[in-house]
Amino acid sequence: MSALTTSRRRRLVPPNERRNTLLTIFVWIAVLYFLVPLVWLFMASTKNNSDLFTTFGLWFGTAFELFGNIGQVFTFQGGVFTSWLGNTILYAVVSAIGAAALATAAGYALAKYRFAGRDAVFWLIIGSIMVPMTALAIPTYLLFSAMNLTDNMLGIILPSLVSPFGVYLMRVYAADSVDDSLMEAARIDGAGEFRIFFTIGIRLLVPGLVTVLLFQLVATWNNYFLPLIMLNTPELFPVTVGLANWQAAASGGGGGQVLFSTVLTGALVSIVPLIVAFVFLQRYWQSGLAAGSVKG
Repeated sequence: MSALTTSRRRRLVPPNERRNTLLTIFVWIAVLYFLVPLVWLFMASTKNNSDLFTTFGLWFGTAFELFGNIGQVFTFQGGVFTSWLGNTILYAVVSAIGAAALATAAGYALAKYRFAGRDAVFWLIIGSIMVPMTALAIPTYLLFSAMNLTDNMLGIILPSLVSPFGVYLMRVYAADSVDDSLMEAARIDGAGEFRIFFTIGIRLLVPGLVTVLLFQLVATWNNYFLPLIMLNTPELFPVTVGLANWQAAASGGGGGQVLFSTVLTGALVSIVPLIVAFVFLQRYWQSGLAAGSVKG
């Protein structure tokens, strides 16, 4: 009797509820997958070099060395990490803003204007997305070397201003979010195309623009190969190349007893600005911007 009752109760559970339970389990597994490396990084940053290799990775060591390790990061080699962090912020912010602006303008034009060769340009952009950045690194280096822009900040910023995926994303987003009737109404009122773009288009495209900005910010922040081949002066290095040099010195035995915990703590410090950027900019993804733009 109890088995029959249990079977009936199982049949009474709505399929949507069972599906939601499975999705919840999957989401928690994904959360653990992404959080465990961050927890490990934080725990490793609180340890000295001895505890780093002798204690459990997901718990504290015998002494809490986080603040001492942070001090070591910012004072080692004359405080060069501060320059690396400043360079990274400069590269990432300028590249992200520039790439988002160019992608927004290009995507808006491809979505809302008809001109000769529009489809060819769009498919060329689609094709360029398939080309890996590593395949373009050497040609980019040769081009910038011919223009004497290697070992220069412009050698990192200018290539990062181009975001084919950002253009594609903004083209798709603009096609759905910018209503043609709004543009026609603005033209009837005497507004020019630039005014329409800056007063109507930009407001409607803010969520997509912020998405492209964050994608490019993370891509430039984490970029390693391009700065590696473009830059020779350590003072111009971003955090990725600088920490890689410290790691190479540690692995090679040159100060390894000092640099392992220093490298890990530097990696922890380097992700804090990205977390702040995501927390600050995520509010621009909220709905309701389109309604406010229509009222404006």
